[in-house]
Amino acid sequence: MNERSRGLLLLLLLGTIALGVGSREFAEELPRFVATYAGDSLWAVALFWLLALLVKQSTAVIAVSALVTSFAVEFGQLYQAPWINSLRSSQIGGLILGHGFLLSDLYCYTVGIAFAATVDAFWLRRTSGPSAEADVSR
Repeated sequence: MNERSRGLLLLLLLGTIALGVGSREFAEELPRFVATYAGDSLWAVALFWLLALLVKQSTAVIAVSALVTSFAVEFGQLYQAPWINSLRSSQIGGLILGHGFLLSDLYCYTVGIAFAATVDAFWLRRTSGPSAEADVSR
């Protein structure tokens, strides 16, 4: 399997987190569509980069793992027990766990992960040459 640059993945992860936090912090200055959907899409992109940083798997495996994880977190928001709501009330807990289920978030996660997987697959092919195509699709 082709190696991903851990330094580049860390940079992508930190940059994505900064963009996601910025999309919430400066929502009033952004176009409404971007302010509404960018944060959730970027959350999923950051999850993809985090998984790519932690595990040596194909783009497809990382994408499916990120999608399953993000969907699980979103469906977990249907559970509103006091103990988990207290976690969600903190800034970091709210960023990681979210607050309430939204169907549109599932679309955002799917789009964000598809984007990150496309970038990842393109980068792996570009840096490894023609033989990388087989590794990326596994």
